[in-house]
Order: sequence, then structure tokens, then C-alpha cells
Amino acid sequence: MSNNPLIITAAICGAEVTKADNPAVPYSAQELALEAQRCYEHGARVIHLHVRNEDGSATQSKDVFAKAIAAIKEKVPDVIIQVSTGGAVGMTVDERTGPLDLAPEFCTLTTGTCNFGNDVFENSMPMIEAIAKKANAAGTRIEVEVFDAGFVDNALTLVKKGIIPEPLHFDFVLGVPGAMTGTVDRLEFLLSTIPQNATWTVAGVGRFEMPLAKAAIEKGGHVRVGLEDNIYLSKGVLAQGSWELVKNVTEMAAQAGRPLATHQQARQILGI
Repeated sequence: MSNNPLIITAAICGAEVTKADNPAVPYSAQELALEAQRCYEHGARVIHLHVRNEDGSATQSKDVFAKAIAAIKEKVPDVIIQVSTGGAVGMTVDERTGPLDLAPEFCTLTTGTCNFGNDVFENSMPMIEAIAKKANAAGTRIEVEVFDAGFVDNALTLVKKGIIPEPLHFDFVLGVPGAMTGTVDRLEFLLSTIPQNATWTVAGVGRFEMPLAKAAIEKGGHVRVGLEDNIYLSKGVLAQGSWELVKNVTEMAAQAGRPLATHQQARQILGI
């Protein structure tokens, strides 16, 4: 069992899940801020942030992100905010990189294309490079978002080209229908492919969320949970919010003897 501090990331709303799926999904800046505060109070140190229009539709608007970030920072000034550059399926690079105009401290970079349910999440190498270069220009720390094994190879290619810096931080998002499934053996395979100096987080989608969280706690990695990835606390029981999923992970870590990271430790580990 690893004793290094555990960083919990809360993915509080995503781009796909709606209030019709779970009424606790936050849309407005104030709803996002309240959920971020609850997650922080239960042990999360990173907020993975998507934003919504008033009707709940996904947007990558710089202005909407700015309002949400300001509202979150007012309630939890120490939390790390990680903006999504994935946006929603079908968005252009210009749309997806809107929040990078705000020079955020942390962002995602999805390094490959995959099936995403009935859609295709397109990330050609020119698209990936364009997003990475804009993140670098903004001084934003990159998290490599991996939905399938080839995404790791693409990230290592970007390192060789000098486009993204080492050490890398990976987020393995496993269990998306159409991409790599969320079993522990798949996680173990991915871990065998990344550099020794890399750090990593795992996000299990749906029923894979808590088993992969447990594996990450045991293996010295970090954990992402939240309504973006899973709307249920248990089978058929809707979570009251992302905070309730964070609380589950906090309790699992305590049982395993794994300490939670402070916000200072999280920044040090992530290189922010």
C-alpha cells in the first residue's frame, strides 16, 4: 500500500449528463461553486470543470468559464481548477480551447480519437498539437486524458516532438462505451506503458468507478470521481451530488491507510 498523498479530482458536471439523468447535476456558476465547495470539504483537491449554458447544453465559452471559475474560487480559493479542452463531441478546436484564453492553471488534453457511445470523439494529431500549443502558450499544466491504449503512445510522440513537457500526468478514463473497458487488468496494462516519472489518475465510468478508485488507492495513483462519470451511488440509487462520490473515496482511503493530499501537496505532486 502506498503512503503518498492521494489526490481526489471531482468531475462535477461533464458535458453529456443532464438534470434529467440526475437532478443534482450543476449547470449555473453558483450551482457549480456550491458543488465544488462540497467536494472540497469532503476531500477533493481538483475540480475537473465543464460548463453549461442556461438550458443545460454544453459550451466552451470563455465568458461562461470565467463566471464559473470566479464563483468557485470565491467559495474555495485553494482548490485546483482543471478546465476541459475536450468540450463536447463535435466541437471544433477553436471552440474547445476557449477556456485557455483565461490562462487556467490546469487543463486536459485528449491524445487520440475513439468511439464515444454512438458518436466519435475526434482528436487527430493536428488537433491535439494545436490544443497543446495553446495550453503551453497560456502557461497551463497539461493532464493527458487517455480513453484507449494508443493515446499513451501519442502522448509520448508529443514529448519527443517537444510539444508537451515531462513529467507527464495521465488520467485514464476507462469504461466509456466504445473505448477501453474499465477493468483493473486494463489499468495495469496502461500503467506498464507510461514513463517511470509520470503520475496518474484513474476515472472509472459507471459501474467501474469505485473498483478502479480502490485499485488506484492501492497502487499509489490518484482518483477522479463525479457525476460526469457516474450518476449513481449504488445500483439504482442516484448520488446526491459528486460530493457523495468523493466522500466514498475518502472513506476508502481512510480504510486503506492512504492519506489525502492537502492543496499544497496536490500542487507539488501535479507540478502546478
